[in-house]
Amino acid sequence: MKTAIRKMGNSQGVLIPKPFLLQTGLDIGEVEIDVENDAIIIRKPKKKSREGWAQACQKIAASNAEQAIAWPLITNEADAGFSW
Repeated sequence: MKTAIRKMGNSQGVLIPKPFLLQTGLDIGEVEIDVENDAIIIRKPKKKSREGWAQACQKIAASNAEQAIAWPLITNEADAGFSW
């Protein structure tokens, strides 16, 4: 199937026929895009954006527990004069 690259705002784009989307399971939303062997490859994301971030932060906090306790002790005396 041939199609055209079209101007879309400051970028260019290609309309993807619905049968292609149905066949691949892609839908409106985030995709991964890459160039391989002079071809543009569009794939489903392996993971959702920010997936696993909460667990990673908890792991970092647990491994640095003594540093996490120090943060509330740090103050900025220069802020004392500000009215919030």
